[in-house]
Amino acid sequence: MMGTDVSLKIKRALLPLILFTSLCECKPSSDVRSLAGVAREISGYRDVAQKIIDLAVNGKAQNRSYDRLSAFTDTVGNRISGSHNLELAIKYMYNALIQDGLENVHLEQVKIPHWVRGKESAVMVLPRNHTMAIMGLGSSVGTSSQGIEAEVLVVESFEELRRRAGNAKGKIVVYNQPFVSYGETVAYRANGASEAAKVGAVASLIRSITPFSINSPHTGWQWYQPGVVQIPTACITIEDAEMMARMARRGQKVVVRLHMDAQTLPDADSFNTVAELVGSEHPEQVVLLSGHLDSWDVGQGVMDDGGGVAISWEALSLLRDLGLRPKRTIRMVLWNAEEPGGVGASQYFERHKGNISNFDLVMESDLGTFAPLGLQFTGSKQAKAIMQEVVGLLAAINTTALEEHGEGTDINMWMQAGVPGASLHTADSKYFWFHHTEADTMTVQSPVEMNLCSALWAVVTYVVADLDEMLPR
Repeated sequence: MMGTDVSLKIKRALLPLILFTSLCECKPSSDVRSLAGVAREISGYRDVAQKIIDLAVNGKAQNRSYDRLSAFTDTVGNRISGSHNLELAIKYMYNALIQDGLENVHLEQVKIPHWVRGKESAVMVLPRNHTMAIMGLGSSVGTSSQGIEAEVLVVESFEELRRRAGNAKGKIVVYNQPFVSYGETVAYRANGASEAAKVGAVASLIRSITPFSINSPHTGWQWYQPGVVQIPTACITIEDAEMMARMARRGQKVVVRLHMDAQTLPDADSFNTVAELVGSEHPEQVVLLSGHLDSWDVGQGVMDDGGGVAISWEALSLLRDLGLRPKRTIRMVLWNAEEPGGVGASQYFERHKGNISNFDLVMESDLGTFAPLGLQFTGSKQAKAIMQEVVGLLAAINTTALEEHGEGTDINMWMQAGVPGASLHTADSKYFWFHHTEADTMTVQSPVEMNLCSALWAVVTYVVADLDEMLPR
């Protein structure tokens, strides 16, 4: 094991050289010299990077992002798209950013979905009486006031559902799909209702999209397919999904009574929240950093995505405190209605895409603010080589990893249009334990880890915004 660890450390240490060498093989010598020059330029930021790290981790700003996050989420609570709580959150953040002395604090209007959960319950009435923990899924229709009582058909995949389609009519389909990864397994939450409706089911109950459970259901958004009957749908716990699967395998008849008051109201007027540190030489050019302000209507919305909001705000505060003003503008956007599918971000993109050539880098933190490892990045080979040098400035806090594929619902459209994009990469193995549950509270956060995330976010943002040239595309 030790030999393997040493080998990995050597490979990581050589990665910038490998990247630059590979570029030498495919680019003219003038381009290579330019990239080497950028590497020398970035090395000149080591002292500045250390000042940012010291302030965030050990200085007067220590624990500030954690304290801000706890004050915000303890005061406002969860804030689902279209809700009164979300409007309170926007007002809270707008006032806090102004009080913090940030620049160009303003709101940009958007239209957002407004789905209301209402009261909901599920009770297994055969082969015994058992009350289940459930969470209706965003955009789901409700049941009638009498609810639905029907026999259950348990399946483990869409393929099994299609094979047993003849047995599904008039039943509640229960999906007991195994968790493979969030990206793969979430298809059951997103599409499970419509697939069940196609074979005549009257409702669907979906095993929560998580690898771990303490009888905790997870909510999330789902999408009805056009032209398919809309049926009520909710997530249930791993424990209840597995229990009903065992009963079905034993040949027992399972009957569930489901009641949901869910409804979709007209779209609501709301806002994306914006603040800036205006560039000294190229104020029209932008490095964008972000998190999303909305959450689900359970827990406190701390991990998803209060933490991303807090470290993005903190990055601007750290630079302001140190008197650092980069050549380009650093713009923070706190997105609205990410959970229903990046609604606020899509409208922002449509409003600003005419200026896309001036967007240098787009960044989003939306996978937790746990112990940071580095960044995930999408961009050209040349841009990746430059970003590897930038994260190298964070060796003091051991957050120098640069992985493939920047992630973020709110920045995907920019990356697809060719703008380099980055997301925070953390030790997030437990993220989906708490994701979209009542357990998404301040208890999952660590002030020490948030200090490190803030330092990484601020260093990367400042250095990229201050380089002589924008990142190559």
